[in-house]
Amino acid sequence: MDTVKHQKKNTSALKKSSSAKNINHYTNVRGLPSIEKIVSSVEDTPRPISTQIIGTIPEWINGNFLRNGPGKFEIGNHKFNHWFDGMALLHQFKISNGQVTYKSRFLSSDSYQTNKEHNRIAISEFGTVTMPDPCKNVFQRFLSRFESHKPTDNANVSFVTYKGDYYVSTETNIMHKVDPETLETTEKVDWSKFIAVNGATAHPHTEPDGTTYNMGNSYTSKGSYYNIIQVPPTKKTEDETLEGASVLCSIPSVDKTKPSYYHSFAMSENYVVFIEQPIKLDLLKIVTGKLRGKSISDSIFWDPKLNTIFHLIHKHSGKVSSIKYLAKPLSTFHQINAFEEDGFLIIDLCASDDGQAITNYNIQNMRKSGEALDEVYNTLSRAFPRRFVLPLNVDRETPYNQNLITRPNSIATSVRIAKNKVFCTHEDLHGEDLHEYGGLEFPQINYHKFNTHPYRYFYGCGFRHLVGDTLIKMDLCGKRMKVWEHPGQYPSEPVFVPSPNATEEDDGVIMSVVITPDEDKSTFLLVLDAKTFEELGRAVVPVNIPYGFHGTFIS
Repeated sequence: MDTVKHQKKNTSALKKSSSAKNINHYTNVRGLPSIEKIVSSVEDTPRPISTQIIGTIPEWINGNFLRNGPGKFEIGNHKFNHWFDGMALLHQFKISNGQVTYKSRFLSSDSYQTNKEHNRIAISEFGTVTMPDPCKNVFQRFLSRFESHKPTDNANVSFVTYKGDYYVSTETNIMHKVDPETLETTEKVDWSKFIAVNGATAHPHTEPDGTTYNMGNSYTSKGSYYNIIQVPPTKKTEDETLEGASVLCSIPSVDKTKPSYYHSFAMSENYVVFIEQPIKLDLLKIVTGKLRGKSISDSIFWDPKLNTIFHLIHKHSGKVSSIKYLAKPLSTFHQINAFEEDGFLIIDLCASDDGQAITNYNIQNMRKSGEALDEVYNTLSRAFPRRFVLPLNVDRETPYNQNLITRPNSIATSVRIAKNKVFCTHEDLHGEDLHEYGGLEFPQINYHKFNTHPYRYFYGCGFRHLVGDTLIKMDLCGKRMKVWEHPGQYPSEPVFVPSPNATEEDDGVIMSVVITPDEDKSTFLLVLDAKTFEELGRAVVPVNIPYGFHGTFIS
């Protein structure tokens, strides 16, 4: 492993243990520094401001690096409960001729405007349920508890593209089209006006021709369904949005009233891969949540008695494979890549063996310090990169009870256990040294060239804290790592930008916004040489920025 500016840290005990209260402890880290300022509210800066360049920003980089994430964690005297609840703040780093300017703007969503108008949290979010309006009389406030949760349009997760237009998205049925130059909200778009879904992920996949695939749930009298969505690549008229979107197929949930939660999915050249994991949504609790004063996050639970199911859907026919690929219970939020080779579908993902982390990212947990903060971290299962190898040609001649994987040097297994069932075990895509860095999340690749194809490199954040505290480059040839790190600095999701006329997979740069909670107004855009993982330059921003989720680069 190569380490850039290496910092030693106490990670002596990374073995799983159990407390007297039967709470799993996955690590025994002590002395974590406070990161409270990472989830502190800021003001937006809609006018461009200059940054201080340290080192060199390559002059061939010309475009906008866009980021999305929460930026306001309280409205008036009311505070949001969960990290995912904060009001969406959109960021733009405009890069040209080695210089960088920064601007940010709060998303002008209905949630933001309504909260601002009432000076309180008036729209429920993932982890926060709104309380009755104090201006109403007692009877009106009582009746308001019987109203269902209005879906939030606080699209604070990612920037996505459909038909060449840019949108910001969360996981409800509402997206917002935005102008990537001004960051202004230009149109509110509702998935349910075009297809029968109740939401869609914030992580679609796009083909080279612009055709886009996504997934969304639908809830009917017959139960819950997972829907594969296809959006055409181009517009027929300038003002259209999701016209022409269609549902390729619908997969019924194993449990009609308790569908699985999923944050994203995988895609190979010919297949969409949906992972039905044992993180479950209790729909009855969700629809009665407001009456009970409970948020959606209170209706999510982990059921380790259930296996994980990989569903394969052919992208061109919409046909769902009759073979169900099973694995032990796992939790996955982000996939790395998927591709087909030699009759197998290889899917790489970041996964952990416990699915309770999502409910532990309460803001009060992230603002803890000392032993209380250590306890939160140590009870979170870490995510690590894994590879599953799924045999595509399972038929009546396929033998039972033996490993079907014939790929050289693969230690993953797939064993046919029933007519239409194959049980799979994974291969770790890392060495022991990754345990020193708390696993890896927010994975990224050279997407435009290598998504759905065999590849060698992926990038991500190491998690020795509740948020990323290192940047990691993983070389699948030998499972070797390069690491960038600095004490007290917390890098966000790395985004790969290829250099002009690149000939190798890692020809380019890595961009990441690095948060510095111990230093006021010192956040910076970091640019690394993707090949060497050495710092080329940084653009220091004279304002504070909270830790965000996802971003993209527009050249």
